Amino acid sequence: MAEDKGEIYRISGPVVTARGISPRMYDVVLVGNEGLMGEVIELRGDKSIIQVYEDTSGIRPGEPVSTTGLPLAVELGPGLLTSIYDGIQRPLPVLLSKMGDFIKRGVSAPGLDHAKKWAFTPAVTPGTVVKGGQVLGTVQETTHIVHRILVPPKVKGEIATLTAGSFTVDEVIGTLKDGTPLRLMHRWPVRVPRPHHEKLRPEIPLVTGQRIFDGLFPLAKGGTAAIPGPFGSGKTVTQQQLAKWSDAQIVVYIGCGERGNEMTEVLTEFPHLQDPKTDSPLMERTVLIANTSNMPVAAREASVYTGITIAEYYRDQGYAVSLMADSTSRWAEAMREISSRLEEMPGEEGYPAYLATKLSAFYERAGRVKTINGAEGSVSVIGAVSPPGGDFSEPVTQNTLRIVKVFWALDAKLAQRRHFPAINWLNSYSLYGPILKDWYAHEVSADWEGLKAWTMGVLQKEAELQEIVQLVGSDALPQEQQLLLDVARLIREVFLQQNAYHQIDTFCPLENQLEILSAIRQYSTSANDALTREVPLEKILGVSAKEQLARLRFEPGFLEKMAATRKSMDKEFATMGGA
Repeated sequence: MAEDKGEIYRISGPVVTARGISPRMYDVVLVGNEGLMGEVIELRGDKSIIQVYEDTSGIRPGEPVSTTGLPLAVELGPGLLTSIYDGIQRPLPVLLSKMGDFIKRGVSAPGLDHAKKWAFTPAVTPGTVVKGGQVLGTVQETTHIVHRILVPPKVKGEIATLTAGSFTVDEVIGTLKDGTPLRLMHRWPVRVPRPHHEKLRPEIPLVTGQRIFDGLFPLAKGGTAAIPGPFGSGKTVTQQQLAKWSDAQIVVYIGCGERGNEMTEVLTEFPHLQDPKTDSPLMERTVLIANTSNMPVAAREASVYTGITIAEYYRDQGYAVSLMADSTSRWAEAMREISSRLEEMPGEEGYPAYLATKLSAFYERAGRVKTINGAEGSVSVIGAVSPPGGDFSEPVTQNTLRIVKVFWALDAKLAQRRHFPAINWLNSYSLYGPILKDWYAHEVSADWEGLKAWTMGVLQKEAELQEIVQLVGSDALPQEQQLLLDVARLIREVFLQQNAYHQIDTFCPLENQLEILSAIRQYSTSANDALTREVPLEKILGVSAKEQLARLRFEPGFLEKMAATRKSMDKEFATMGGA
């Protein structure tokens, strides 16, 4: 399409007004003599309002503006995995090799490596009628991930030619009868959700190996979750644990507006994390999008759309994808800054009035779906929220809570007490519990839901008793309540606490989680029975098998040792006499 040329009329930070061009909403434009990339966000009479993805200092009215006639789109094809991008899919290692540590303005690089050749194996033959989303063939993208080459969503027809061999993403691998070329890569606009056949019920859990998530507040595959928490409460470590251990096959991590030192930590640690399932580097099934707080604000706003589009692409190949957005608060702040420069009517705390709509549109792109080619794929979205001062009543947290179905509330006080993961079990919730209970009953145990309800009941009763304990001390309580506090302590220390850096405790299979809770409930039932037989409380609290429970989760051969410990506990209680 021929470029439409105009000139800069007005500049306000990253928001530039141009005249003399006739673009459509969300078209990409090139601004100024350096050709800075921007996106049309408002059309006002003969003027176009553009948000520029780069620093605008030094440009002035009268400089040229040209429109490309195309919306912001990403390149989708083999080579996405192991990549580290900025918010508009420029590969950061490529930019580093071009200009060093600091990105200069007006520099661009394609999202995929256009020189690398990939070995393509066709899955269909000439004469086959295909439509958008169908699998043309496969490419071995990394050691353990097979990349399924898809027909672009809006393309359909009969295949005339399709060739096996080694190709770059630009080379033609085949053609349709009408002459349409087929390549390993296609482009897709980031603000448009990719099509699917139908959305499925979220009735399969995303198993994380983290006891507090799987046991009390589960997330479904294709579900949405929020992790709000103040600075230092463990958001980044929690998200790394979810990336490393959840049973999603592909991970997309968006560092959206985080501090440079935090993002550096992620970028240096992720490439060295080992995938426990394959013993390969975790990066082989990961895409990282890094957009720090000192990068241009408009690119921060675009980064979440870039990430979710890449996630949807792998979903369409039939993969389970988990997307981590860290943090949506910085994304909302970028929207607030651009909205104020557009002189829009502000909403609560200066955020734009459409904040809830934008958040909803982002989280709505999650889901477990039946793809156009008949496969099943999912995108699970886990958004970290950074409320100022840990205030959960601020607009971003509140609007997020109205949308997501799982709320994992990080608590600074728990983190200060060295209780990790610092998830507050009284404030957190999961609305997927009733939908997932059949899966847990069938795949783990019919007793799972009952154990979960019993555990939450004990923790809630402990919270009610804490006020009395702080006033008069635990010794003044009746013996039954003293025993309940001891059981609650066991739940907190043995089940809820988990060491992310311990080789064994970092991941806890569902059957181990079931055994831990069953053992704690067994202790509670036996101890209450002993109380009714008038066994002294001191004798009950001194049961030696109880103390072994805390150690077993750090030892190999867990299930065998737990069975022996539970037998030992039964013997101890059986031999206890009354007062």
